[in-house]
Amino acid sequence: MLGLFLAADGKPLPHYSKSKSESALSRFLNTYKWPTRKLIRHVRQQAIEQVNSHCPLGRKAFLQVIVDLTTLEKCGQFKAFKNLITVYNGKRGLHIVVLYLVVGQWRIPWNFRVWRGKGTASPSQIALRMVRHLPKDLTKRFRVKILADTAFGTKDFINNIRKLKYHAVIGIGSK
Repeated sequence: MLGLFLAADGKPLPHYSKSKSESALSRFLNTYKWPTRKLIRHVRQQAIEQVNSHCPLGRKAFLQVIVDLTTLEKCGQFKAFKNLITVYNGKRGLHIVVLYLVVGQWRIPWNFRVWRGKGTASPSQIALRMVRHLPKDLTKRFRVKILADTAFGTKDFINNIRKLKYHAVIGIGSK
């Protein structure tokens, strides 16, 4: 799944994988007893060190933060995931808000959260929370540019990104 996200070819869904089956990649989202948080912290720290070592001298470089809503479509009954499988824009499945960091040649999947449906935080609220929790090591060293599609083009999201003093390119629906 990481390879699909890093490919940056606009096809992050599991059925585009050439090396693993869609169901095998779906099992990536299962729960395991090993310390995932420790692994994530370690990988993130290594990524920050790598990005900071690349930072050119002179003007602050841009840190592009790409916010994306990805749907892993599901058919059938999933009793264990009944509170996670929802319908959004006519698609039934697992809806994931993903945050990528892009600096130079690196595109790093940084964070993701599952949208849990109506009555919970919206995808744009989830994305805003993830943007606010970006590491200070990066936001102080780089000029932050938020790139988001129309799923995040809400008034609340735009105003809060402006309050954070970040640059933004956000798709807005024409309806």
